Amino acid sequence: MRDKVQPHIPATLIPGDGIGPEVVEATVKVLGALGAPFAWDIQQAGMAGVAQSGDPLPPETLASIRKHGLALKGPLTTPVGGGFRSSNVRLREEFQLYANVRPALTILPGRFEDIDIVLVRENLGGFYVAHEYYIPIGDDPRAVAVSTGTNTREGSKRIARFAFDYAVRNGRKNITVVHKANILKALTGIFLEAAREVAAEYEGRVTMNDMIVDACAMQLVLNPQKFDMLLCTNLFGDILSDQIAGLVGGLGMAPGANIGSECAIFEAVHGSAPDIAGKGVANPVSLMLAACMMLDHVDLPDLAQRLRDAISATLNIDQVRTGDLKGSATTEQFTDAIVRRIIASRA
Repeated sequence: MRDKVQPHIPATLIPGDGIGPEVVEATVKVLGALGAPFAWDIQQAGMAGVAQSGDPLPPETLASIRKHGLALKGPLTTPVGGGFRSSNVRLREEFQLYANVRPALTILPGRFEDIDIVLVRENLGGFYVAHEYYIPIGDDPRAVAVSTGTNTREGSKRIARFAFDYAVRNGRKNITVVHKANILKALTGIFLEAAREVAAEYEGRVTMNDMIVDACAMQLVLNPQKFDMLLCTNLFGDILSDQIAGLVGGLGMAPGANIGSECAIFEAVHGSAPDIAGKGVANPVSLMLAACMMLDHVDLPDLAQRLRDAISATLNIDQVRTGDLKGSATTEQFTDAIVRRIIASRA
């Protein structure tokens, strides 16, 4: 079966730090074998950005993302000291990437099986706005620390509508809204109210229930199969997205996307792992799955599914796995095994 020739889709490619260049190279290789039509504009960020221009997010990188509206990036390291803010948070704010999408799907059966959860997280509000200050008492200038979070009704309805639209497009049936409205009555109460308003527009297509965050965390361990989609405020989504990644093998098996009205950035959600950088043992699955989400985003779902199938077959049938998955394959060996599966799927 010959692959259709697709028009080129320009996109920014950010190798990142630590193991970033290795997993990015692996992902670009499998996308090439797949015939994915991305035309890469390679830019630097993180420590590589600091080395290049003294800024973790150089102007050239931001200009490239703004121009193309599409990016794939490896993990970034935020420099310690020097007043540098998180590059990931800066990217979300710069491009108003209000929706964070974190799917967790069992590919390699382990402690849990049949996990298929998509978490949608509001990306710009909550406690992450970081309105913080200290109150001095006596001779202690930092006697009291205060942090104020902000959720707006408009922002809450926007992320809720994104989640419900996602559910309709992807055949999801239920959304669980996660909150703490019994205690944070205003901050998370407005989020819950907005979600209920939006849910009414989707009656008969998608159902909605709500759950207090601590109860949700417990149920994700006791009975994770009961969940279809989770809709979370910023902080709760940050925590629970890592928890659901743990259900399917860890951050190395979990992709992520940050999506706004005019821009989408797809990423590996794990750290830069400088301790294993350059050793050729990094697991590239997280970024490869992020590339699958990127293919879905540009309306190439068939290519996305072929890559997902190749990853699954490599892990489960061929038994080729990196060390973190109790295998012995190098990053290159694992990547080549996926390429062979992709080529075989053309026959």
